[in-house]
Amino acid sequence: MSHQKLQHIKQALNAKFFDRTAEIDALLTAILAKQHILFIGPAGTGKSALSAMLGEIVKPSTYFQHLLTPFSTPEELFGVLSLKDLEQGIYKRNVEGMLPQAHFAFIDEIFKANSAILNSLLTLINERVYYNNGVPVMSPLLTLVGSSNEYIEEGEGLEALFDRFLLRYEVDYIQDEQTFIAMLQSDGEVAIPTLTMQELIFHQQVCERVVIPTAIYETLGKIRQQLLDEGIRPSDRRFKQALSIIRAQAYLNGCSEVTKAHLLILEHALWETVEQQQTTAAIIHRIANDDIEAFIQRITPEFEEILLKSQNAAVQKSPTSRKELSDLLVQGKALFLEVQAMNRQQPDREELRHLKDHMHQRLLHMTSLVIGF
Repeated sequence: MSHQKLQHIKQALNAKFFDRTAEIDALLTAILAKQHILFIGPAGTGKSALSAMLGEIVKPSTYFQHLLTPFSTPEELFGVLSLKDLEQGIYKRNVEGMLPQAHFAFIDEIFKANSAILNSLLTLINERVYYNNGVPVMSPLLTLVGSSNEYIEEGEGLEALFDRFLLRYEVDYIQDEQTFIAMLQSDGEVAIPTLTMQELIFHQQVCERVVIPTAIYETLGKIRQQLLDEGIRPSDRRFKQALSIIRAQAYLNGCSEVTKAHLLILEHALWETVEQQQTTAAIIHRIANDDIEAFIQRITPEFEEILLKSQNAAVQKSPTSRKELSDLLVQGKALFLEVQAMNRQQPDREELRHLKDHMHQRLLHMTSLVIGF
């Protein structure tokens, strides 16, 4: 099955959601890795809208979405008690259409979860099992997205829930002025390609076969040791689960083998407290930076080839030239988004910034060729 469809989905989501390249990449990575992801940020940053794409990307699939409050009851997530069973003293819930039957789920304000629902929620997220009247029921849940306006505070009893999310991303308002203006001008109408459940399962299975070289395992050992030196102690379980994330990152980027560049996503996975974020990111970036040059060496010739083909198409002016130019522009923009995302992760690398600026100018020229054709 074509890997290209994943790239089309990624491109469409980036066209729909402005300045959300990293979050989109993370969401697709989580789906491929069958892991859960947490978005933290103020209201109005698109957390809910982006997360709702879970229900659109894979069809047919079962999607569940709910907003928690401090007064939420188990019925809101797990279904109402069956009156017929209740008459016989059996506390069995009707889970049809509820969280235990969902392939994908989005729980907004997830840290509003109270003690009445917390234990069942933890078990469902971690083990994909829901105990209905004490009887274990397997859940098809693949990925759950949690969202909150704020982090948990010590003593709230939510540490275990926070730990269930392997990936954690802070989502802020759009920073770049031109991107903000483009968002205002956009009508948001973008057709999102879809995967069938069978296609998704195929991609997930291929992800599991992505090779992790011995050198990468050794690099993970170095990361762990340097984190320990700073008093940061991610669990062995978290490191083990992180393997699925780096495999999915490699696969999403068209690689059959993990490289150091794919370890950068671990800055969103290996810290325990908010205060540890910057230190964790610095350690991972320092160790994984060796592959930035390789990244640039991969992108540059691909982009230059696109430019050469676009120049040839513009000169030939054949009946198919405009279509060819449009397709090349899409390919060029996809490479640009990769560089832009890497530049955000590595803001101190001047060569990335120069490459991004160069690509931006050439893409503007390509756009003018398409418009004026």
